[in-house]
Amino acid sequence: MKRKQKHLMLTMSAYNKTDVHPSTFILIGSPGLEAAHIWISIPFCMVYILALLGNCSLLFIIKTDSSLQEPMYLFLCMLAVADLIVCTTAVPKLLSLFWFHDREIPIEACLTQVFLIHSFSTTESGFFLAMAFDRYVAICNPLRHSAILTHSSIGGMGLAIVFRGTALLSPHPFLLRWLPYCRTNIISHTYCEFMALIKIACAETRIRKAYSLIVAFLTGGVDFILIICSYVLILHTVFHLPSKDARLKTLGTCGSHVCVILVSYTPAFFSFLTHRFGHHVAPHVHIFVANIYLLVPPMVNPIIYGVRTKKIWDRFLKFFIFSKHYILQPLKAEHK
Repeated sequence: MKRKQKHLMLTMSAYNKTDVHPSTFILIGSPGLEAAHIWISIPFCMVYILALLGNCSLLFIIKTDSSLQEPMYLFLCMLAVADLIVCTTAVPKLLSLFWFHDREIPIEACLTQVFLIHSFSTTESGFFLAMAFDRYVAICNPLRHSAILTHSSIGGMGLAIVFRGTALLSPHPFLLRWLPYCRTNIISHTYCEFMALIKIACAETRIRKAYSLIVAFLTGGVDFILIICSYVLILHTVFHLPSKDARLKTLGTCGSHVCVILVSYTPAFFSFLTHRFGHHVAPHVHIFVANIYLLVPPMVNPIIYGVRTKKIWDRFLKFFIFSKHYILQPLKAEHK
């Protein structure tokens, strides 16, 4: 263990003598927890596999079942794709770092990580807002739901959300590319993110930080405010329903959406606040929360909708039973 720590210190001291514009960065994972990287990687790998299986299964079920071609499920498909892109952008390199001590990452790959993680995290927020709008129209204006949320309007909303994330976050790699990194090119993180690179730059970064803060407010902040407004209007409508059963049934249609919002926004806000204002928070705590934000929502979202949505759950059980029968039938025939 001492040999590993000594090797890491020598590596860090060697890479501290870096060019102003380095061609590679060095990811060191969780500072102070290097000896536990193998153990930390096990739950991360399991969560990533579950996220892949859950989201791919969700996409397959909604794609192949015509009864699920409804606005909420189509937005859920878009969210699943964004979730897969975000976690797949970060996790393979993270596991390579933990398992094989593969710390080097070329600057182009690093900046690509920054762009994909931040832009598609922004699109996730946009899809949450679109799903809230769907619930608002379905509950507050049900007679016009099918007329407002047509397949073409849903596709247009999805493209607008992706374009917003791409347009607002595409400057990030360019803002980082030409910064001088004369102090070090060592990133105390498991993946490349905007603020982690800003912290190791040796130049004035106030304008870049301000731009990042404005983009974060215009996307996640505004989305969250509009989601709150939509639910205020939904609750106003629900409380005017004549019976308690009708109120509970209507609120039940929003339960899955509220759960995924809480699962996604809680670590996102905590990570955002600790990066900018939590100067006394231990680095490994922030890094852990940042990884939870990338990994847990993509795993939990399909589980929440799968368990709480009867149509998806029934379709999953039907697919699972069919697959089991298809696999076991030849084995039974062989034994005969």
